[in-house]
Amino acid sequence: MDIGRAFLCLVLEDIAMATTADFVIIGGGMAGVSLAAELSREASVLVLEMEANIGYHSTGRSAAIYIKNYGNKTLRALNAAAEPFFLEPEGVSDSSLLTPRGELMFAREFELDAINEYLDGSDGLEDISPKEAGKMIPILKTDEIVKAAYEKTARDIDVDRMLQGYSRLLRQNGGQVLTDAAVESMAYVDGVWRLKTKQGDVEAKVVVNAAGAWGDVVANLAGVQKVGLTPLRRSAAIIPRPDYDDFESWPLMVSASESFYAKPEAGKLMVSPADEDPVEPHDAWPDDMVLAEGLHRFEEATTVSVERLEHSWAGLRTFAPDRTPVAGFTPEAEGFFWLAGQGGYGIQTAPALSKASAALCLGKASILSDEVIEALSPARFAK
Repeated sequence: MDIGRAFLCLVLEDIAMATTADFVIIGGGMAGVSLAAELSREASVLVLEMEANIGYHSTGRSAAIYIKNYGNKTLRALNAAAEPFFLEPEGVSDSSLLTPRGELMFAREFELDAINEYLDGSDGLEDISPKEAGKMIPILKTDEIVKAAYEKTARDIDVDRMLQGYSRLLRQNGGQVLTDAAVESMAYVDGVWRLKTKQGDVEAKVVVNAAGAWGDVVANLAGVQKVGLTPLRRSAAIIPRPDYDDFESWPLMVSASESFYAKPEAGKLMVSPADEDPVEPHDAWPDDMVLAEGLHRFEEATTVSVERLEHSWAGLRTFAPDRTPVAGFTPEAEGFFWLAGQGGYGIQTAPALSKASAALCLGKASILSDEVIEALSPARFAK
């Protein structure tokens, strides 16, 4: 065999070994896996996850709670569209993914504008007195509270059961997940996206960028215009439970200016400084000073003195410039779909975004209004 024929055989062998699918999804967090599960009902799907396990970064570090009124107008529409799935997660779980919690937002004098803005356009929020707030959460310093609101329908989300349920559905439908499969390069050639990963070559008609904090990195690899994603660190700590008999039934407590929030978590109290420090995409860890400052704000608003931490962690909340998710095909390249920028709303919007994104990918009617679809489109960032 001459050198030319040998080279041709090697090229043909390399092509034959490439894994092919209708859709390749980069990112194995909740966004990527939920969309993969939805697409797998009608198409072949492959998920590429750079870590050893799915849900390693933001998904696995989320103290998620479903709050219908959380976020801007577009996000509230997504929240409402997601609620039926959470209550009856057909194909993902046999029972509701939600358990009762409630959310209590309180405002001191300097936070009045913030709570009024939150209440504007809200649905199902009940004004309560400082005294009633103190009955719900007895550690609050009610003499400093000037206004409070309670959302009864806020509920804890079983994030792990949700992620594993979507993953199971994906595999039942013939979809695949490749872990330790960071994308090294990619290009659109002859109507097909060709990707090189640490687990081998992959080809697909459509690439979905669900890479979270790494979304703009993936766009750069693809030669696609970035949308200006900013990863923001969010820290949290577990402290010992306050000595109250009804502790487990306490709602999520959040200051109107989001200087901190806290809620019962596995028999302890989880407190977050609600920090949003811009960082590069990385395996996040808490900043001790930021955590200390946030815990001090918690102490100022409550009667609790934090003597020790039992555990602390951090994750990344990645936002687009307008703090609205990005979902849709980019107008500048064939077959490149964005699903990114979910910020702190990724878990509770995943059922709606995955169904809507699957419809867009498959050319079907969406569960969302045209107004919401337009608000999500990456075309809004086109130069």
